[in-house]
Amino acid sequence: MAKTKAVTRYKMHVKKGDTVQVISGKDKGKIGEILQTLQKESKVLVKGVNFRTKHVKPQQEGESGQIVTSEAPIHSSNVMLYSEKQKVASRICYSFDADGRKVRMLKKTGEIID
Repeated sequence: MAKTKAVTRYKMHVKKGDTVQVISGKDKGKIGEILQTLQKESKVLVKGVNFRTKHVKPQQEGESGQIVTSEAPIHSSNVMLYSEKQKVASRICYSFDADGRKVRMLKKTGEIID
C-alpha cells in the first residue's frame, strides 16, 4: 500500500475579497483585491497583480492563435492588508468586539475588517 502524505493547511491572514498591497517582488506597491486563496500552497490570487502571458495555439483550422494574459498566484507572505480610509498597509491582530465575536483588526489604524 502506498502511504498518503498528510496535507498541511496554513493559516491565512487574508481572505477572499480583502484589499491588499503587495510588499515585495516585481509588483511591489500595487494594490488589489483578493480573488481566490489557495490554502494548501499558501498563495493568493490578486486582481491586477502578477500577470503572466500564455501563447495559445489555434485549435481549429482557420482559427488564429492568441496571446492570453492572466493573473498568477503569489505567496501570501508577500501581501499586507490595506486600509482604504487611511491609505496605509498594516499587519493584523485578532481581538474581540462588544458582542464577543473574534474579529480581525489592523494594527496601525485600529480599523476592524470583519
